[in-house]
This record gives sequence, C-alpha cells and structure tokens, in this order.
Amino acid sequence: MPDQIENLAIIGSGPAGHTAAIYAARANLNPFMYEGYVKGGSAGGQLTTTTDVENYPGFPDGINGPELMQLFRKQSDRFGTRMVGEDVQEVDFKNRPFTIRGDSTTVKAHAVIISTGATARRMAVPSEEKLWNNGISACAVCDGALPFFRNKPLVVIGGGDTAVEEATYLTKFGSIVYLVHRRDELRASKIMRERALKNEKIEMVWDSVLEDAVGDEFVTGALLKNLKTNEPRELEAAGIFYAIGHTPNTEVFQGQIELEDTGYIRIKPGTQETNIEGVFAAGDVHDHKYRQAVTAAGTGCAAALEAERWLGEKGLA
Repeated sequence: MPDQIENLAIIGSGPAGHTAAIYAARANLNPFMYEGYVKGGSAGGQLTTTTDVENYPGFPDGINGPELMQLFRKQSDRFGTRMVGEDVQEVDFKNRPFTIRGDSTTVKAHAVIISTGATARRMAVPSEEKLWNNGISACAVCDGALPFFRNKPLVVIGGGDTAVEEATYLTKFGSIVYLVHRRDELRASKIMRERALKNEKIEMVWDSVLEDAVGDEFVTGALLKNLKTNEPRELEAAGIFYAIGHTPNTEVFQGQIELEDTGYIRIKPGTQETNIEGVFAAGDVHDHKYRQAVTAAGTGCAAALEAERWLGEKGLA
C-alpha cells in the first residue's frame, strides 16, 4: 500500500507556522506540522522565550509570550492541524512529492511551508541566562517600551545598522542610550552613522565589549572592558539590548533551496514563493527586516493562501 501523501507540510510552530496552519486547515488542506523546526529547535519559536508581549494586536493589557503561543497552537488544533513535537532532520525538495524526515516521523507532501524562524545571536556572558528577559533582550522594538525601561539608562551592543536603529528607537523611552561597539568606528551605513552621532540621547562607547550584566533579579548595570586599555567600566543601566544579528534556522535546508548569502531563504518579490515550486517560506526565516510576531503571522497567512492556490491549480488538493 503506498504511503499517504500530505497536501501540505508545515515546518515550524511560531506565529508564521501556526497562522499558516489555521488558514490551511480552514481551507480543508488537512495540514501536517513539525512543531520543532530544525535540529536543536523547540516548539513555539522566539515568543516562547519572551515574557511580556505588549504589541500584538488584540491584547490591550499585553500577554505572556508562551501563553500567546499556546493560544496559537490551540487554534491550530481546533481546526484539525496534526502536529508532532519533532525536529526536522532532513528534507528532500529535489524529488516530488517532497520528503520531510523528523526524529521518528517521515512524511511526503505535495507542498511545504517553511517557517523555522531565526535565532538572535547571544553574547554568552555569565549572567545572561539568569537575566534574559529580565533586562537583557535582543529586540528593542519588542521590549523597549516596557515600563521598567522608561526614563532609565539603556545599553545597546553592536555597531551595524540594526544597532543604530535599535538605539535610536530606545531614545524614545530611555533617559540615555549607550551604544557599545568593539571598534572605534561604526560599521553602519553613512546615513545611520550620522544619525547615531547627531542624536543627543545616544552616547558612543568605543573599543569596548560586554563582559557581563550586573543585577540579581533584574539588570542594574553593564560591565564593560575597553579592548585597547583592558580597563573595566561599569555603566548603570536598566536594560541591555543585543543588536549583533540573527541566525536564520536554515541549516537543514542547505543544498535543497536557494538561500541568501546571509542564510535567509530567498523568496520571489511580492510572494512567499521560493525557487522550488510548491515550497513557500514565511516569517523570520526569510524576513530579516521586521522580525515581528505580527508580520510573521501575516506572511504565514499569505503562504497558506499561495499554497492553497498552487495545489488547486495543479489538481493536487
């Protein structure tokens, strides 16, 4: 008896993956989801590591990140999405139907939506785990407006465009923003460099790296080291924001799909289509610009609608 071929397989269970599942399930595509997304991944995406989410529409009082993802999952389940809590170990997009191999489950599918997200790079300083989400963050737009950062000194680590953008955004809330960079010149584009240097609420801290975060339950300061003099310096700060980039979770797709030089999945402009017909991407796995839960959900919706249309045109569903 031949193996059952799924209409649609979804890899990843963050806002993009679950939104895609909800739309696909309501379109009677009976989607199959791998909740763990890549080797070493975990279900629910980055929101599972976030405490207060205050900018997702529909929750005027805010919501806890893991709780929000449980609501996403509950809605996917309500409409019949079948889910396995496994990481994907291998894919074959060169033969049709496509093959996805998880830890113990293998499925074949006519169409695939990849929504494996991206992981914020961390500094691995000694107090990082203890103070993550208690003053240490990798997303100023997500967390910068929280009450305990308002009118307090804040620190941004990095030297590229993202670091300047994050620091500029945080000047709306913090009393001063220290932009800490390991060199004596920003890597950011000329216009972004000028923006940082002209902003009276941004103070540059050159030739320095973060050694550790200070604080017991919440961040109270940042311990720095000057790379030229080796002198330590402690800054009073209520928050430390990493702006050193993200790593897209695409390792398992290398050689199977077209990626940008940075590792993000390349999609066709104005669509969620990849270079492989029938394979779509949604969320932070291709979006290195916005990286928000609400934009990820929007692209998950778009990917599901495009997959439904493609399956219908091919007579596969």
